[in-house]
Amino acid sequence: MFINLTVYFILLWMFSFCMSYKLLVVFPVPGKSHAHLGNVFVSHLLDAGHEVTYIAPIPMESDNPRFRQINVESVRKIFGADKFIDVEKLLSRESDMKDMSVVFTCMFNLANLILNHENVQNLIHDSNEQFDAVIAEWMYSDLYSGLSAVYNCPLIYFLPVCPHNMALSLIDNDLNPAYTADHIKSDTVPPFTFLTRIQELMNFVNWKMHRWWVNDRNCQTFDKAFKQAVSKRGRVLPSLHELKYNASLMFGNSHILTGNGMPLPRNFIEIGGYHINYTNDTLPENLQNIMDRAENGVIFFSMGSMLKSAKFPEKIKTELIQMFAQLNQTVIWKFEDTLTEKPKNLHLIDWAPQRAILAHPNCILFITHGGLLSTTEAFHFKVPFIGIPMFADQFINVNRAVTKGVALKVDFNYDAPINLKIAIDEVLGNPMYHERINELSYVYHDRRAAPGEEISRWVHHVIKTKGAPHLRSPALLVPWYQKMYLDFILLIFIIFLSIIIILTAVIKGYMYTKNNYISLSKKYS
Repeated sequence: MFINLTVYFILLWMFSFCMSYKLLVVFPVPGKSHAHLGNVFVSHLLDAGHEVTYIAPIPMESDNPRFRQINVESVRKIFGADKFIDVEKLLSRESDMKDMSVVFTCMFNLANLILNHENVQNLIHDSNEQFDAVIAEWMYSDLYSGLSAVYNCPLIYFLPVCPHNMALSLIDNDLNPAYTADHIKSDTVPPFTFLTRIQELMNFVNWKMHRWWVNDRNCQTFDKAFKQAVSKRGRVLPSLHELKYNASLMFGNSHILTGNGMPLPRNFIEIGGYHINYTNDTLPENLQNIMDRAENGVIFFSMGSMLKSAKFPEKIKTELIQMFAQLNQTVIWKFEDTLTEKPKNLHLIDWAPQRAILAHPNCILFITHGGLLSTTEAFHFKVPFIGIPMFADQFINVNRAVTKGVALKVDFNYDAPINLKIAIDEVLGNPMYHERINELSYVYHDRRAAPGEEISRWVHHVIKTKGAPHLRSPALLVPWYQKMYLDFILLIFIIFLSIIIILTAVIKGYMYTKNNYISLSKKYS
């Protein structure tokens, strides 16, 4: 009898962690790296037994019966990476990918297009649809928070980059810019100089102003997308200001090694690297043979999925090829074109199974644009790297790695081939870089649970606890002027001013009385 009861309670306990939920997942950014993050995130949820409805501009291939996709592929034709990233313009500084007005406007237009897409509106207006939670990628737009109001369910954010002020302010408090670098406009890491602290303060004020600037148009789009659907369900749509701060938690595609040891709220869950071990990446036979036979090691060169090396200026491409020819190592270059003449040690591939290449024991150096996925994978597979950042958070990602002693940075300009050769010689000739990344890779892997397992665990926790209100920061309930004690400072100022006024009045009264007394004394003396 006791054994039967024990088995029963064990099965009941296991069932409590295997409950199936209906989840709405939104990864709106039409870039391959964002799509990969979204696809693996969804796959983890499907493997945990959940039913997932997925909104993403790049379709995911899946025959899972619990998977449904809402097609918004048409937005990719307008917002694809090739529409905004021009290597020549980046090189000449004609294109500024750090301009916050450009970033906010782009993400607003994307959200406006997706939320008002016919297929999304059909989903929103279907009163029979219900979800247990909404999980939305946060990329400079709060508009997707309205989906949680439609379905009256918890909201979970997903942050594809390292934690930063714009995102953390939605679930807790602003970080102090005196020791927190702006993830887009900055390329320095703390501790800051006096001038850098001033610049970081200006960056902080700048993004605050831009969020205020886009508020009106955000509210208009928010009402247009959700008001009627919520009303149809017999409820009143809360304000965007209320909903965007109502997230139960935020998943972060980050790890302390890819960022800094900044203070994070309890409901910020770091799952950096969850995309790596989901599938067993294998090398094609030709690449396997190339890497196996590389007696002096392999240097892997890739600028990611959004930047194409084939679009480099001819002068830079020619000099890079000449420089690679001088190396003893085998070079594998993700290059989206063919070349009539190239050195024997250089191999061009238009698609790269990056994780499988980095995992090979003969891969000794990684040349990368410094995207967060690439830097995370470098730590995972213990490969030191050279970063050639081009835009967005790539600069600070690379500089953080440089300060940790696992990477070097090369600026993208016409001197890049020369400087890259110097950097290659330094990294390969100095054992410090390999030793250091081996040390830090232990830190990366030393976790309580695999990052992919954390996804289902915390989604279950949020739904089971009806939005996990116990995790939310009290900072969200305190007005900004109280956080800065401005009301207290104002009170002290008023008291101080009142004392001065009273003392001034007393002194004036005393002097007036004294002068009158002296005048009367003289008059009657």
